[in-house]
Amino acid sequence: MAKESTGSPHLPPPPPLASSANPELAIQHVDQADIPKYSIVSRKGVGKLGRQIPLMTNHFRVSVGVPDAVFYQYTVSISYEDKRPVEGKGIGRKLIDKLYQTYSSEFTGKKFAYDGDKTLYTVGPLLFKKQEFTVVLEDSIAKGYGSKQCSEHGSPSSKNKRTKCSIGSKSFNIEISYAAKIPLKPIALALKGNEADIGGIQDAVRVLDIILRQQAANRGCLLVRQSFFHDDARNYTDVGQGVSGLRGFHSSFRTTQGGFSLNMDVSTTMVLTPGPVKDFLLVNQNVRELREIDWDKARRMLKNLRIKATHNNREFKIIGLSEMRCNQQLFSMKVRNGDGTNGDAENVEMTVYEYFTKHRSIPLTYSGFLPCLDVGKPKRPNFLPLELCSLISLQRYTKSLSSMQRASLVEKSRQKPQERIRTVTDAMRTYRYDEDPLLSECGISIEKKLTSVNGRILDTPKLKVGNSENCFPNNGRWNFNNKLLLKATSIKRWAVVNFSAQCDTSRLSRDLINCGRKKGIDIEGPKSLIDEYPQLRRSSPLARVESMFEQVRDKLPGPPEFILCLLPQRKNSDIYGPWKKKCLSDFGIVTQCISPPRVIKDQYLTNVLLKINSKLGGINSMLEVELTRSIPFITQTPTMILGMDVSHGSPGRSDVPSVAAVVGSLEWPYITKYRASVRTQSPKLEMIDALYKPTANNTDDGIMRELFIEFYKTSGAKPKQIVIFRDGVSESQFNQVLNIELPQIIKAYQHLGETDVPKFTVIIAQKNHHTKLFKAEGTDNVPPGTVVDTTVVHPRNYDFYMCAHNGAIGTSRPAHYHVLVDEIGFSPDVLQNLIHSLSYVYQRSTTAISIVAPVCYAHLAAAQMGQFMKFDDMSENSSEVMTSAGVAAVPELPRLHKNVEASMFFC
Repeated sequence: MAKESTGSPHLPPPPPLASSANPELAIQHVDQADIPKYSIVSRKGVGKLGRQIPLMTNHFRVSVGVPDAVFYQYTVSISYEDKRPVEGKGIGRKLIDKLYQTYSSEFTGKKFAYDGDKTLYTVGPLLFKKQEFTVVLEDSIAKGYGSKQCSEHGSPSSKNKRTKCSIGSKSFNIEISYAAKIPLKPIALALKGNEADIGGIQDAVRVLDIILRQQAANRGCLLVRQSFFHDDARNYTDVGQGVSGLRGFHSSFRTTQGGFSLNMDVSTTMVLTPGPVKDFLLVNQNVRELREIDWDKARRMLKNLRIKATHNNREFKIIGLSEMRCNQQLFSMKVRNGDGTNGDAENVEMTVYEYFTKHRSIPLTYSGFLPCLDVGKPKRPNFLPLELCSLISLQRYTKSLSSMQRASLVEKSRQKPQERIRTVTDAMRTYRYDEDPLLSECGISIEKKLTSVNGRILDTPKLKVGNSENCFPNNGRWNFNNKLLLKATSIKRWAVVNFSAQCDTSRLSRDLINCGRKKGIDIEGPKSLIDEYPQLRRSSPLARVESMFEQVRDKLPGPPEFILCLLPQRKNSDIYGPWKKKCLSDFGIVTQCISPPRVIKDQYLTNVLLKINSKLGGINSMLEVELTRSIPFITQTPTMILGMDVSHGSPGRSDVPSVAAVVGSLEWPYITKYRASVRTQSPKLEMIDALYKPTANNTDDGIMRELFIEFYKTSGAKPKQIVIFRDGVSESQFNQVLNIELPQIIKAYQHLGETDVPKFTVIIAQKNHHTKLFKAEGTDNVPPGTVVDTTVVHPRNYDFYMCAHNGAIGTSRPAHYHVLVDEIGFSPDVLQNLIHSLSYVYQRSTTAISIVAPVCYAHLAAAQMGQFMKFDDMSENSSEVMTSAGVAAVPELPRLHKNVEASMFFC
């Protein structure tokens, strides 16, 4: 096993193990009545420490001139003439527009705010409580929503006889009925500090946001929640494979401590690059010739996409491809006799190619030997030649991006702070939100300049490295040049395995050994350098991993304590998941995967060694206040710090299990080392449901039990205080964290024999928000350690923004921390300094990170163990296992081997 190097300084030992009973044996029944109830706390003040800095933020002040205005909410029911409900998306706005045009006198000039679904709003009441209207849409507009199609308007159908018919129209019934009043008054009261009617505030803000969405919809924008995207060629960024990033804007109203504001930010969504279907398929599959296209893959990719036919300028939805080529695909068409005198007609079979080239006189240059697009219905196919079809614009791409696409998007879409300011302020002047009739009726006006805020720059935490040497980070960065790691391990039995990476493994191992010794890590020569057999390179990932482990067993005298694994590609290697599972779950061997660059520099090797040292139990650096045991509230009382996160499957995949991970601190009073516990749960479920998991024999198989026991073993005490950092939840889910997750943690704690309940501080850490901070003076990003807890924060709740990292590229996004519970009683300054410090204990790098390390570790643990099981393959190729209740069972992750379960394997 890895041992501490004699050249590294010894840390002070943790407190002696308490003489109380082993927590694993102290099990008792947990009574639900023993679980306290929690509610979200209010702000207890603001921080004072740090150097003042003037800032600006992308919030625009909003004034409400008519605070007594009242929105009237009406329910909208749309049906066909035969009373069947209309379920098609997109037609609602067309119908409401037509309704207003047709019956404007009925509404006495009142404007609508329509949400596109079942609700509309007016300022003040309509003249009726409930009324039904009939609206007629022309066939070209109503197409696809139940209108009769005339043989698909000039496209051949293989099941229907081609007959002559006229373009018609479609009637719809729209019922509007009164539902509720939503006054603006709660917003005005909230801005004065009275938030008694929280529901009323949310309702009023929701209506105002719907008005913004309607404005964007009227301009023909793509709407994605509170973001909108114009079809402007200047806003497209090609990221490869027929996918583009489309730049738009996020806009939402917010109640803040400084008043009502509009949060406006640049936003990006992924869309399919519009243009000829042929061009899309070539770039999507990265081929040069149409004959190289994989049509099975093309069929899956094209399904449900919308195209425009160039020969009739109509839009269709693709449902599939023809079974035969265009010049072989037959359909039946009724034609009259050649002399035209006989009224009888006969059925004639012809190919799609023949129909378009001869009967429609439309030349086809390359479609004859390609499949047709089927734009009909499942039982009424309707075929179009490929070259007559183009993808329409503003079609969202909801699948996950490849690593190359993601890198391209980041590279091309980043904006420097001043450029972002210009983009947002120009948009505010261009779109003139407050000129909207509904907003004007409420007396709402919006300033066109950024809001000024006061920020503070917290002092940078001091670090300790080897030989008790001080390390002073500069601008959020430090390095290990001429420095030793604080607690360096030694590596005696190890090996290098190479999965076809183009690398000199012998030289790499020598360089790694030399670099390690400079950092204090005593690394002996590897026991073996093992290359993959060339004939296995085309085998399945699992077979390649199995073969490699056979070589490891054959060539090593015993199990190694560490394996360095060389992969041929840096991201998304198929080898990664099976290899990690084999090492960590099956054999309990610490492993580090790398894809070495062509030129290996000392900094690269140092970064690799930081990860290796952490995984083997070492510590690279530590906060000075940890070693001096002077962290307020933490050092005095046994305190555990948790990081919690849930990773979901790829976008658009609702059948892939989510992965929940929790990391817990070890060796109190330190806050640098963590253990992870990971479980699968139902797809897209955000609340963690396995924190406490009682079994039939009265044991607990949940996440928290593992972490509590490990904390006790390494700290000699059970935690009396627990600080929770929860990532990935929105404001609407805050109460669920307190009502679902926190009670589970308490139950797990009490199940170990404790009757009391620890004091909790629960903090939500958010990165997915749209508030940005800018220097009022200067063009670069705000400095590391910048914190804002006034003006743009919540009027009542306890939240603040912190930018702990050095934003060297683009515009920095601060972390948004929400304190839900604070039984421990941190002062604002102490809590902000603790959170700032936790951005400097991340063992994988020598930079301050943008969000606290426990949250990052939880994310890493979930992502790495999620690779253990190929959920995507499993969901497509295997049958589901059902529970006794008839629900699809969630496959469980394999547990970590006992040799590595307490390690920082995720580093």
